[in-house]
Amino acid sequence: MNDTKSIGIFDSGYGGLTVFKSIADKLPGYNYIYMGDNARSPYGDHSYETVYQYTLECVEWLFAQGCPLVILACNTASAKALRSIQQKVLPLKYPDHRVLGVIRPTAEVIGNFTETNTIGVMGTRGTVNSESYPIEIRHFYPELEVIQQSCPLWVPLIENNEHIHPGADYFVQKYIDELLAKSPAIDTILLACTHYPLLMSKMAAILPEGFKLVAQGDIVANSLADYLKRHPEMEVRLGKERAKRFYTSGDEKVFDKNASIFFDETIVSSRLRW
Repeated sequence: MNDTKSIGIFDSGYGGLTVFKSIADKLPGYNYIYMGDNARSPYGDHSYETVYQYTLECVEWLFAQGCPLVILACNTASAKALRSIQQKVLPLKYPDHRVLGVIRPTAEVIGNFTETNTIGVMGTRGTVNSESYPIEIRHFYPELEVIQQSCPLWVPLIENNEHIHPGADYFVQKYIDELLAKSPAIDTILLACTHYPLLMSKMAAILPEGFKLVAQGDIVANSLADYLKRHPEMEVRLGKERAKRFYTSGDEKVFDKNASIFFDETIVSSRLRW
């Protein structure tokens, strides 16, 4: 057992920090390494092949840093790359490593939030076009109607810290209106991008009273806690020094400034070296 081993958390940019924050609050006793591929973000409009290649490179980098368990805290990466990595790469190259995503744990519980059995899913083009959420949700809640809406401008607005300004209101309203026009029965909206919790206050101000907005952070944190209970052979491999390290493929100073908004504490990152 190597007590320096960490849980790796990956996102194409900053959004995964909202999931990391929930995980660190739920499971504070472990070591963590966060890696943001900011130099190549956003992933939402890239092809399957490109997202898979970028995600695999980042996962293998985290493996090399001593992470036997990696969480893809990115819906686009989970939708376009996770299954291939789990089925084709891990058995051949890393049989004692595991990679988990954010889609399945969300699909397992989303039916608990709706009273009309109709939910809206708002995500990047890549996540929406993959049909990953309708497919996964159907496994657990075949009675649910899942209506999707891509929001291609939300991630760039958030990544550039423009979401806090009034100019972002138009695009928040635009995509909500487009979603709700597809069905009057929607009573729950799943934020299927880990960036989107930063828009929750704007969304809540627009939506009718009683609407449920579901972010993924606590869902993924609870799922990870359950996973570690069910897999003690992985849990004992993880270091318990409560260390948190942050890496970016982009500019460290820019990352630190923006990441602190997502993580709600001061961050000092390092530039990763491939």
